Amino acid sequence: MPADNELTSVLEGAELWKPSAEVIADAKVTRYMTWLRDRGVVARSHEELWQWSVTEVDAFWDSLWSFFDVRGSRGDGPVRSRGPMPVSPDPLRWFPGSTINYAGNALSRAVDPAVRDRTAVIFRVEGGTERTLTWAELAREVAAVRAGLRDLGVGRGDRVAGYLPNIPEALIVFLAVASLGAIWSSCSPDFGAPSVIDRFTQIEPKVLVAVDGYRYNGKPHDRLPVVGDIRAALPTLEATVLIPYLDADARPPEGAMTYADLAKSAGDEAGTAALETEPLPFDHPLWILYSSGTTGLPKPIVHGHGGVVLEHLKSLSFHQDIGPGDVFFWYTTTGWMMWNYLIGGLLVGATVVLYDGAPNGDTLWRLAAETGVTYFGAGAPYIVSSMKAGLRPGAKYDLSRLRGLGSTGSPLPPEGFAWVYDAVAADIPLGSFSGGTDVCTGFVGGTPLLPVRAGVIQCRGLGAKVEAYGDGGEPVVDEVGELVITEPMPSMPVGFWGDPEGERYRGSYFDVYPGVWRHGDWIKILPDGGCVIYGRSDSTLNRGGVRMGTSDFYRVVEAFGEIADSLVVDTGRLGTEGRLLLYVTMAPGAALSDELVGRLRAALRSALSPRHVPDEIQEVPGIPRTLSGKKLEVPVRKILLGTPVERAANVDALANPEVLAYFTPPE
Repeated sequence: MPADNELTSVLEGAELWKPSAEVIADAKVTRYMTWLRDRGVVARSHEELWQWSVTEVDAFWDSLWSFFDVRGSRGDGPVRSRGPMPVSPDPLRWFPGSTINYAGNALSRAVDPAVRDRTAVIFRVEGGTERTLTWAELAREVAAVRAGLRDLGVGRGDRVAGYLPNIPEALIVFLAVASLGAIWSSCSPDFGAPSVIDRFTQIEPKVLVAVDGYRYNGKPHDRLPVVGDIRAALPTLEATVLIPYLDADARPPEGAMTYADLAKSAGDEAGTAALETEPLPFDHPLWILYSSGTTGLPKPIVHGHGGVVLEHLKSLSFHQDIGPGDVFFWYTTTGWMMWNYLIGGLLVGATVVLYDGAPNGDTLWRLAAETGVTYFGAGAPYIVSSMKAGLRPGAKYDLSRLRGLGSTGSPLPPEGFAWVYDAVAADIPLGSFSGGTDVCTGFVGGTPLLPVRAGVIQCRGLGAKVEAYGDGGEPVVDEVGELVITEPMPSMPVGFWGDPEGERYRGSYFDVYPGVWRHGDWIKILPDGGCVIYGRSDSTLNRGGVRMGTSDFYRVVEAFGEIADSLVVDTGRLGTEGRLLLYVTMAPGAALSDELVGRLRAALRSALSPRHVPDEIQEVPGIPRTLSGKKLEVPVRKILLGTPVERAANVDALANPEVLAYFTPPE
């Protein structure tokens, strides 16, 4: 690839795709709009539908229960009581008097004779091993594990923790846990013992389910010693279940049992597809997810059954346009909320593809072709790395079944959008979306109803009243501001574990604007409803009063073929201007020459402003990232301002903690 990538000419906002009349007519959200019109609600566009959904909040969320025929008892109570937000003095409750169970909804198709023998899960592991499960087989395995967990004394409210890769057993155990009304929480086995212990000790699990190890990038990783450390740190454990994944002959540690013992035949319950599930209150805890934990103890974020069911039905159906007949893939681990979003594909009747292994080169594109993926999702860094590597998967593989592509994790630059349409597929919607672990969804994202423009997220999510707040806390349009949510969503956390008064919850989202959720991102909302995310608001670049998100910076720097990755940090403090430091990791065979430094400075001056030319450009062997791939801008800034590394960042929460040693305060 040339040093100055020819895709740098792509203009933000350039139209790359427009839905045909047929795409719009066939879209699931169009069917919903027709359904609403029959009930007296007229919305002729996404923007009109969004306005109704955030103005008539109760009517919108209530309609989803009926439209999707949610399994459970709606009851005759109101949609909302108390409130207005989950942590107000009188916390909001959604659908009081209703009962629901995630597992019952996810596996509802297992009892349909026309569907039960169709494929529900496709599993691939690095190296090519494949396993499939039909809806009936999945339900039977869940029923068997459910019986085994119940024999261990697991019941409503108990926590079950998984130290598992993205394998079918992780999905099966989670659904069994949810069916009982117990609470699930998981970490990927690439997490070290301290990182896992930081998370699981907060929730005091009753059962731990773990693998003996895993294989990544061709190398085996024995995790039995780590499992021993985790067990020793969890005095509440009453049982440990080992899945011999790396070594089929691995024996469980003393006092533990095997997964096969847990899932042994349990009579009629294990032999029927009619899985029994506990009817639970709408906000009964479903799972506990965690913040990244890079600068402190990870926040244990609790989501409820009902909120997740309604949100994922809405988002996957109306924004990703996924439903029965689709094959849904997202590259993720069990330690990232996108795993929870991926398995939500079962709620809408899609086949979900689970992959465990490294995403090297074109591995994921080949996987998509071989498994017939119709909706492909990955983090923005994977799409950018495919672009920078010069891959052309649309020419190399048969991706004819692909009809949608998603990107998240960080802002996708306009060049990444253009590459997808040039090198992957010319006639599919690209749904860049942004949200977070906090709500387990994207609150700005894609829609099949609108054109795709380079670098622009198409719309705000239905039911998500996303606004940009200016410096005075007022809504602004066509200006960069703080991303806030001014109406509640059912998938907002029902709380943080161990935070009975909601103090930690309130301080995380509601401390800046009382009664308004502040997410911590910079966003610009365009006059037509499109959105541009500029990165974290606590890592903004404020140079001479010109405020800019880091994504603008990375777009310019990483367009250079010689640059593999980069990190920019502004060391300024309140009232004083500091130094603007750019760190770069070079592509193989490239060097940070004076000539390249000059071109970088000139490009940043031209594309951004003279104020945003770095004071210093340094080469480092790697850019520190979290285990889910996010750059560590804020912790590095703290290190540069003199905070010791061990206090600035939790090294056990990082994918490559060794590179922090290369970030030292400037002299």
